[in-house]
Amino acid sequence: MDSTVLNQLFRQLFRHPACQSLRSPSSLAGRQPNSLRLSRQPCRPFLTRRSPAKRKNVDDGMLWNRRDENRKDIMEDWDSCPLVTAKELRHFRERPRQVKMLTREFIDDSLYNPHYGYFSKHATIFTPGEPFDFNNIDDGPTFHRMLQDRYTEFEDQLDVIKPDIARQLWHTPTELFRPYYGETIARYLVSNYKLTLYPYHDLIIYEMGAGNGTMMINILDFIRDTDYEVYQRTKFKIIEISPALADLQMKNLMESANAAGHLDHIEIINQSIFDWDTYVHSPCFFLALEVIDNFSHDAIRYDRKTQQAQQSGVLIDAQGEFHEYYSAQIDPVASRFLRVRQTAARRGFPTPLGPRFLRGVRSSLPLQKPYTLPEYIPTRLMQFFDVLDTYFPGHRLVASDFSTLPDAIPGINAPVVQTRYKRRTVPVTTPFVHQGYFDIFFPTDFNVIEDLYRAITGKLTQVTSHEDFVHRWAYIEDTETRNGENPLLTWYKNASMLMTV
Repeated sequence: MDSTVLNQLFRQLFRHPACQSLRSPSSLAGRQPNSLRLSRQPCRPFLTRRSPAKRKNVDDGMLWNRRDENRKDIMEDWDSCPLVTAKELRHFRERPRQVKMLTREFIDDSLYNPHYGYFSKHATIFTPGEPFDFNNIDDGPTFHRMLQDRYTEFEDQLDVIKPDIARQLWHTPTELFRPYYGETIARYLVSNYKLTLYPYHDLIIYEMGAGNGTMMINILDFIRDTDYEVYQRTKFKIIEISPALADLQMKNLMESANAAGHLDHIEIINQSIFDWDTYVHSPCFFLALEVIDNFSHDAIRYDRKTQQAQQSGVLIDAQGEFHEYYSAQIDPVASRFLRVRQTAARRGFPTPLGPRFLRGVRSSLPLQKPYTLPEYIPTRLMQFFDVLDTYFPGHRLVASDFSTLPDAIPGINAPVVQTRYKRRTVPVTTPFVHQGYFDIFFPTDFNVIEDLYRAITGKLTQVTSHEDFVHRWAYIEDTETRNGENPLLTWYKNASMLMTV
C-alpha cells in the first residue's frame, strides 16, 4: 500500500475516539510473534480510556456497543450479513465487508490471513547482524543503546530497498541472544531426551512458528558440536503457517555454509498447526516458544444481576466499519472452554464478576454498570492442545510466553493492540482495527492453561519462570556484561515456561 493511502488510513484511524492514543517515544517497541516483551523497555505512555459505550437492547436480543451509528441501518446489515470464520476467509484477497465474525475469528483473520494478515504480509523480523559480545559490553543500558543503533541501521537498509512507513518490525529472543538462547533450549532437550528416550528412540523436535529459523540452526549446531551421536539421530521439523517465512527459513539455511550441513536433519512444513491431520506415533518434543500470545481469544462479559455470559462478535458493514455486539448465545467452542476450565481448575482464577461473596453487593450498588468488562479466554490455545492430544500423543511440550503485559486494553487477560507507523509504536484500545496492520497479543495465565493442558492431554506438567529456567539450563556467563548485569535474565521478568514432564 502506498504512502498516500496509508496516511489517509491513519488519519481516519486517529479521528476515531476508540483508537486515539499517545505516540510512544520509542522506536524500538516492535512486535515479536515468537518473542517475549522486554520487561525493561522504555516506559510506554498510558492509553487513553475508552469512552463509556452505550448499550441498548434491540428486538433480536443483541446488545450493541454503539458508535453514533443508525440502529436501523445496523439491524438491516445484521439480517443480511452471514456469520463467517477465518478459515472461510482464507482465500479472500480483500478484507471482508457485510459479514459477522466472532472475536476469535476476527483476530485470527487479522493476524493470519494469507493475503492481508499481519504475519503474512506486513511483519519483518529484525536481525541484529553479528551476535552481541555481552562480556565486552559495559552494562545493560549500553546493550540497549547498541540494540537501538542496530535497529536503526537495519531499518535504514530496508528503506533503501523498499521504503515503508508502516513496516511492522519485531524481534525474537532467539535473535537478540544468538546463539545462547537456542543453546539453552538445546541443553534442556538433549538432557531430557537422554534421560527418557535414548537409545530406543530418535530425538524428534517440532517447532511451531520458527521466525527466521535461527532457533533450529542454533539447536542443531549445539547438538552436532557437543554430542555427535545424538545429532545423527536428531530430526528437526518446523511447522510454519506463513509461506514467506517458510521460504526465508530455507533460504537462511542454504546461505549459511555452516548450517547447510543440517539439511538431512530438517523438514519445513508450510502449514497451520490447526490444519494438521497426520498422526505422529513417535515420541517427540514440541516447541511453542513465544507464539501462543498470538493465538486468538474469545471475549466474554457477564450480566451483573443474572451472571449470564455473553459472547462478543463484530459486524463489518458495507463501508468496512466495525460494530461490536454481544450475544447471550455462546458458541460451542467458547462454551466448552468455560466448562473445562471450571472442571479442571485446581486453583482460583480471575473473573470479571469478582469474588462470589461480593457479587450480590456489587450488583446492587448505585451507578454500577449492568455488564462487566470482558474477559478474553484462550479458545484457540485449547484447540491447539486438542491437536497435540489427537495427533501427537507422545509429545512433550515446551512452551514459553508472557504472563503479564503492560498497556493492555480494558478487560481480564486483555491483549495489547498496537502497530508501527513511521518507526513509532501506536497502541490502540480495541482489537477491532484494520486487519493486517495491527499486532494483537495476549498475556497467558499459566495456572489456567496448565490445568487446561492436563485435562485435555492427561500429561503431567511443570510451570516455572523464564528466569528460573534460564538459570538452570543456560551458561549465564555467556550473556553477562562487565558490571555483572545479565540481559537474558532481566529482560524476561514477565515470562513463564510450561513443560511436559
